[in-house]
Amino acid sequence: MRKSILTICLSLTLTMGASAQIPDAHIVKINSIEDLQNYFKYSPDRDIIISGHRGGMMSGYPENCIESCEKTLSLMPTFFEIDFSFTADSIPVLMHDLTIDRTTTGKGKVSDYTYAQLQEFNLVDRDKKVTPYKIPTLKQMLEWGKDKVVFNFDNKYINTKGVPDSVKRAALEYYARQLSPGGDWADYHNIMLSVRSLDEALFYWNKGLRNVMFCVEISKPEHYEAYDASPIPWKYIMAYIRTAVNPDMQKIYDKLHSKGVMTMTSITASSDKIKNNGDRRVAYHRDLLSEPDIIETDYPSEFIGLPWTRKAIHAQQDAATAKRRK
Repeated sequence: MRKSILTICLSLTLTMGASAQIPDAHIVKINSIEDLQNYFKYSPDRDIIISGHRGGMMSGYPENCIESCEKTLSLMPTFFEIDFSFTADSIPVLMHDLTIDRTTTGKGKVSDYTYAQLQEFNLVDRDKKVTPYKIPTLKQMLEWGKDKVVFNFDNKYINTKGVPDSVKRAALEYYARQLSPGGDWADYHNIMLSVRSLDEALFYWNKGLRNVMFCVEISKPEHYEAYDASPIPWKYIMAYIRTAVNPDMQKIYDKLHSKGVMTMTSITASSDKIKNNGDRRVAYHRDLLSEPDIIETDYPSEFIGLPWTRKAIHAQQDAATAKRRK
């Protein structure tokens, strides 16, 4: 993987139009790894965090788009999972797929176009509505989000079908290089890495990275045991527990909580897929009542008006329990 030419991205004229007003209460300033660890530290009294998958989206606001992130953050506190791919001139741009067919007015592989050529296309939203927004560079997104929000990087080269092992290895090396002292991401303290395995987490850890946290899957007791035996301290971990809270795993969740580790469900392939708006909102409500610490969703703004606070959730749980006992 060629070294990215990020210097041309430093002129951050983002063509964002009028910026959304972001309330101070929605802003998170992360200036160190300790700040990041405190942000993800479990407390039984904390509100459930609703995280925006692919930057969050809504009608008129596409995925992996600065304007979409800004709009969502203006409406609610959150953090964003984002994805990027590389252009022909080795610039990382926000794009979930390795092609631009699904999310833009263009067609073809991201790697077939230079960054300048990609700017000829517009992003489209989930309903295929063409928006005025352009594909941003990763640098632009990081500059927008510093002193504002946390990002969860998902390395698409690791789990995308058809990507050869040599490219996967190059992607891991690229991440480690950018996060190391002198790397392009080293001065940003608001980055979490989603990893697919303990081996991947250990790759970064053994490279000496101590300035990021890891979102790791812990959906089985053996996952917990493996990380507990690893050299990575729990304060560097956030636990992805898959699509729903599993009552059979409660003892593991309790152990994670005792170590200050938050748990996250991702409902992008479950509740988010329900077509009927009313039924989808009922599913979101049910997801909240199951009490993961974080819920990752494509549509974070649709959670507005539902109970996020532990107090409100516990009150509804108690009411439901009392009703069943009558």
